Amino acid sequence: MTMLADDFFDRPALELAPDLLGKVIRYCYQGVWLSARIIETEAYLLTDKGSHASLGYTEKRQALFKDGGTIYMYYARGGDSLNFSAHGPGNAVLIKSGYPYFDELSPPSTLSVLQANNPDRQGQPRPVYKLCCGQTLLCKSLGLKVPDWDNQRFSAQHLYVEDCGLRPKEIIQSTRLGIPLGRDEHLPYRFVDAEFALYCTKNPLRRGQAEGRDFWRLTPKPI
Repeated sequence: MTMLADDFFDRPALELAPDLLGKVIRYCYQGVWLSARIIETEAYLLTDKGSHASLGYTEKRQALFKDGGTIYMYYARGGDSLNFSAHGPGNAVLIKSGYPYFDELSPPSTLSVLQANNPDRQGQPRPVYKLCCGQTLLCKSLGLKVPDWDNQRFSAQHLYVEDCGLRPKEIIQSTRLGIPLGRDEHLPYRFVDAEFALYCTKNPLRRGQAEGRDFWRLTPKPI
C-alpha cells in the first residue's frame, strides 16, 4: 500500500487537482474494500467566487480551512460529494468523477457491491463506466456519506487515497461545470484524464468543443 501522505495534499489546489488524476480512492465498505480511480477533478480557491469557502467560515465548512488532506463532504443534487482540502485556508479539490478500479485488494467481484450501492432508476445494475461518472454517483457507488466523513482525516483502516502507479498520458483542462454566471465560471480549474474523457461528468472533447477556446491539453509532470 502506498497511501498518500499529508504533504501530498498540502499543496496549492491548482497543483493538487491534476496530480490527483490516476490516484485510487480506497474505502472499506461493510468489510469489503471498494476502489475507484480518480479521472476528473476541480480546484476551488478561497478567492474564487464559485467556492464554498468564499462564502466565509462556518462550522459546516470548517474542513476547508484545515490542513491539506482534510475531507470535506457536502450534499449536492440530492447526493453526497467528496472534496479534499489543499494548502492554505479555504482551498480544496472536488473529486468530480472516478472509474471502478480492480486489483488484489478490490477484486472484480466488488463490482457487484458497487452496482448494488448505485442501481439505475429502474433498479437495474449500472454498467461499470456509469457507476462513478459524477461526484454524487462516485460517492453513492463507494458508499461514502456526509455524516460519516465530513471533517475527517484519512485512515489506513477505512478510507485513503493510494498511488498505484497509474499516470494519465494527457490531461484536459477546461472550465468547471455548474458554476453560476458571475461566480468566476470562466476559470479553467477542471482537470480530466484524457483517456477517460468519455466517462467523466461531461466529455470535454465532445463535438463542438474547440482546443484553445473550450479546453487545453496538458502534459503530466514527470514522475
